[in-house]
Amino acid sequence: MNGMGTLRTKFRGVKKEMLERQTSMLIQSMTVDELYLEILYEILHNVGGCDVGCEVGQQAMLGYVQEAFKISNDKHTQLLTQAEAKEPPELMLNVEVVEGKDLVPKDPSGLSDPFVTIYLMSNTAHRYNTSVKSGTLNPTWEEHFSLPIPGNLQEDSLCLEVWDFDPAETVKEKMTKIFEVKGVKGLRKLMKEIAITASTGKHDNELIGTANIPLKSIPAGGMMMWLNLSKKSKLRRQGVLKARFSFSSEKNSQVAAQEHRHLLRILLLHELESSKVAPYWWCGNFSAAAEGILTQHAAQSGLSQLDNHLAQWSVFCAITTDHPLSFALFNGLLDKVTKALQSGLVNEEDVKLFWDGAKKLLPTCYSHIRKLRKKTAGDKTVMKTLREVLKILYKLSILDTPESIDLFPANLYGWLRDKDDGTKLTLHEVLNQAVIQGASDWFVHILDNNECKDKSEESRLQHLIRVIQLVRSDLQRAVEYFDRVFVEVMSYQYSRALYGVYEDKIASLVEPEVIQVCKSMKRLRYSEGSTNSVHLAGGLNGDTGLGAPEVGSEPLAMGTTLFELYLALQRFLTLGQGLNETDWNSYSISKFHSWFFGGVAQWLDIAAYKALTRIEKAVELDYLVTVDTNVKYSSSGVDTLAIFYQIKIFWQQLAWPDVEGCYTFVAKIVDDICRCCVFYSDRMANRVSSVGTVSTVYEERFEVTTDWCVAINNIDYVRQSLQPFVEELGMDDIIQKMCETRSPLEAQRCKETLQNVIANAIDTVKNKIVDLLEVMIKKMMPSITRFLIEGAELLHQDCSSMDRVMRYLEANLDTLYQHLNNENFSRTLDIVWEQLGEVLYELIQANLEKRRPPSFFSNLHECLKIMVRSFRQDNKDIYTSDTLKRVEYLLNLHGLETRELIHQYHLERWQDQQSITEPKMGLLTVRAQFIEDSLKLEIMNARNLMPTDSNGLCDSYVRAALLPEDAFANVEKPKTQTHSKNLFPLYDEMFLISLNHEQRRIPDGLIHLVIKDKDMFSVSNTFVGEAYLHFSEIPDTPAPISSLPQQHLPLSRPATIDGDAIKALESRQGDKQAREFLKKQRQKMPSEDRKMCQVNTARLAMEQRGGSMFYNSLVSRYEDCAQKWDDHHHHPIQREFKFNGEGKHCEEPACLRVLHRVLKAL
Repeated sequence: MNGMGTLRTKFRGVKKEMLERQTSMLIQSMTVDELYLEILYEILHNVGGCDVGCEVGQQAMLGYVQEAFKISNDKHTQLLTQAEAKEPPELMLNVEVVEGKDLVPKDPSGLSDPFVTIYLMSNTAHRYNTSVKSGTLNPTWEEHFSLPIPGNLQEDSLCLEVWDFDPAETVKEKMTKIFEVKGVKGLRKLMKEIAITASTGKHDNELIGTANIPLKSIPAGGMMMWLNLSKKSKLRRQGVLKARFSFSSEKNSQVAAQEHRHLLRILLLHELESSKVAPYWWCGNFSAAAEGILTQHAAQSGLSQLDNHLAQWSVFCAITTDHPLSFALFNGLLDKVTKALQSGLVNEEDVKLFWDGAKKLLPTCYSHIRKLRKKTAGDKTVMKTLREVLKILYKLSILDTPESIDLFPANLYGWLRDKDDGTKLTLHEVLNQAVIQGASDWFVHILDNNECKDKSEESRLQHLIRVIQLVRSDLQRAVEYFDRVFVEVMSYQYSRALYGVYEDKIASLVEPEVIQVCKSMKRLRYSEGSTNSVHLAGGLNGDTGLGAPEVGSEPLAMGTTLFELYLALQRFLTLGQGLNETDWNSYSISKFHSWFFGGVAQWLDIAAYKALTRIEKAVELDYLVTVDTNVKYSSSGVDTLAIFYQIKIFWQQLAWPDVEGCYTFVAKIVDDICRCCVFYSDRMANRVSSVGTVSTVYEERFEVTTDWCVAINNIDYVRQSLQPFVEELGMDDIIQKMCETRSPLEAQRCKETLQNVIANAIDTVKNKIVDLLEVMIKKMMPSITRFLIEGAELLHQDCSSMDRVMRYLEANLDTLYQHLNNENFSRTLDIVWEQLGEVLYELIQANLEKRRPPSFFSNLHECLKIMVRSFRQDNKDIYTSDTLKRVEYLLNLHGLETRELIHQYHLERWQDQQSITEPKMGLLTVRAQFIEDSLKLEIMNARNLMPTDSNGLCDSYVRAALLPEDAFANVEKPKTQTHSKNLFPLYDEMFLISLNHEQRRIPDGLIHLVIKDKDMFSVSNTFVGEAYLHFSEIPDTPAPISSLPQQHLPLSRPATIDGDAIKALESRQGDKQAREFLKKQRQKMPSEDRKMCQVNTARLAMEQRGGSMFYNSLVSRYEDCAQKWDDHHHHPIQREFKFNGEGKHCEEPACLRVLHRVLKAL
């Protein structure tokens, strides 16, 4: 110590640098012979017992090591002699006292203060004590001791004693522990200690228990074991003690480690060579001789377990580059060294040694991951190996890699890309690149091994489908087998990484090809040919029928293959959505549907064309027999609906994600389905068009068969299925999405458009059903017409004719009723009546030309009534058809006798009078009343009469007549006085007309009031106007007539012959009463109307006789002359015709009279 109190230390040894240099020189100068001599020496001086070395035997190990080192016999003998001459080694016994459990308590507190004493029985003077663990029965020491072994190892033994430490305490200090006493037994112990301390003052430690272990039982590799503690006076176990034992010698640790690595390498290569083990199968199990040699070398070299594991790691990693070993071996070694590496218990040299080994092992691990596809997926060995590889990577990843270590040199990782920031790659990053590179290599492999030999578009599409299928298969295998292992071990999404590589490469490969194909595809167009078979516009390889096209035919095959490619991409994208639920929209392939937009219309056309093809085939194969007794449709109806659902399946498979595109395509599908419905209706109608005709020697007639009913039911079944089918296409969802993405108004317009398309389709199909029903009923009409004519001619002579028509109708309608549903049967009846009305109308017109008598029309009317009564449904008014109403009216009209028809004419005139709002010919005011069976009529006055005289006035009187004339033949016709030169005559005349009871009760009685102009010089008076008063308008009251309201009747003239009654009379040219009546009516018409009436009458008569060019020319001439006469009559300047002085014409010009007479004669 110097004057300042500083301790000056002087280094008395060898510096570390010099030791390392000497050690390195020693290691480098060591030869195989020297190592072999050292191993022979260790075999001869075997330490430990009960291990592999003892079991194998010394001679066996000597023979094994000679074979492993490939030493000749002479040299072996020489080196063995040298080893035998060397002194035995100085061995040390290494003891680690770990812990004790369940020790017997020795203190009053119920606890102990244990410590352990260790010594060899051959040298009891040298004892080693552990520290004292106070107040516990389960102490933990973890303390190490090295005991030199002086004598024979085979005869010596180790003794371990556990003592309870008793500190030096006074009686007073002992007394303070009274409160720590546990139980009566503890109290007795305390009292005993106090008594001993008080009497002797001694403080002896108390033995808890002992354990002895013979050194020969300790194996050369060492062992850890639990030892039972015993005591001579005690039968019960005093506790247990855990300790580790091993042997060592005084040898340079680095030299020993190098020797061990060298030995390990030689023995492992010999093991691999001799056992011929397969790659990746050797898992660290040496033969017994090798295991004994390695154990003796480690024990006699003083190598720790860590040293041994590090040596194994270094040697195994180096050898696996040439002969792959089991990855489980490396994984197990990592478990043994990782903790020491993390805690810093390993020196720098060993750390470098460890990472150099890892550097050699990692290329094999990453190569295994890159080439994972070459392994059999699902195989237990493959899965286990993968798990071991990933565990190796994970355990290495959690260790800190020294800065000086480059784990990924470029010469071993040519496929690896450096980071942009220049920092080192981590094990996780390299794993990701290995997965990506493996996927890229596999994609290239797929393309190289699946080349497209044919360069046609069809072949290129098939090639793309094959590539996608192979890629998807790889992904499916990754998801099913490998993904879970990567996630569990490395928390790495293996399948997602693969998908990211594949989707980008597939998008780059497929997109330009699909866009090009869609651009080059021609739109599929098809139409109905003259043979009523659908054919493609332009044909398919010459096929113009509906038969299925050939497999390679364009454009069907092309469109089908393109759709297969779409489905393949769709399934591929669905897989990606499952792998990356949150960010799948970022994938290049997420918008793949947009590539196919131009091809969707082609697919829909193909689907529609195939549907039409199958529909026609279904109709062709349909036997028109119901598929079940509970339904009324046949196989083609079911087949057609199944065909529609195939289109629905196609749409569901398409799963178009764009809502606007969805709307466009759904509208197209709906339109195609509607067209298919119409097509089916037409084909079904054609199918039965020739069915039902029955021919006999007497007649040929049509009979309704079940075929017709089934055909109608089939069409109706398809129609009813149309609306539900469209709803299943997801139209409501599409509209809802449009409402969310666009505007509610626009979505509503789109919805209405689709609904209109559907409604129009349903209406069209309904109309097809009606058309088919009409065709069927039209086929019945010839027979019905024939029966009706016979019935009309012979109704009251032969009732069987009417029975025939009724039987015919009943038989056919019964068939329809049995096989049609209620709605279609009701439609059928409506059509029957409608067409029956048309037939009857044509019969009426035809028989009017034939001048049939009224009895014919009356009989025909009676036939109609019989049918109405027979086939009336639920009191339903059959006369809903305008045609049938008109027919019933005409039959009733033409069935009337002439006198009845004349009265009908007067009733029509009365009805026309009701519609006059502005009377141009004046008004007639009257009052009338019934008093019992008498009629009192008061003719009061007239107003605004039309002037008939040249002075612009009128000499009028009124004549009253009761109609019908034949019913009132015995009743006088009252007439008023003439009131001259007055347009507002005041008649004021009362007439009382007596009637009988029957006359009074006539339902359609009329008072016919005619005003005429009295002509003093003419034979006949001039007609001014007329009015009618219906009996129903006359009150039946005894009150004074003066108290009744006045009735103002508008005056009118017959203007035309357009009325039904007048036409009916015109048709009865052979009836004198009709001719005279018509003549009177024409005389009432205005002059211009009368001329046109005469022309029209002549034309009608001539047309009924067949007509001629001569007659037509005469009519044209007469019309020209009449027009000129009319024009001059209304103008003041007259050049051609003579008039009297008052300006009133006296007669027709001669030219008109001649023409009129000629036409009348004709």
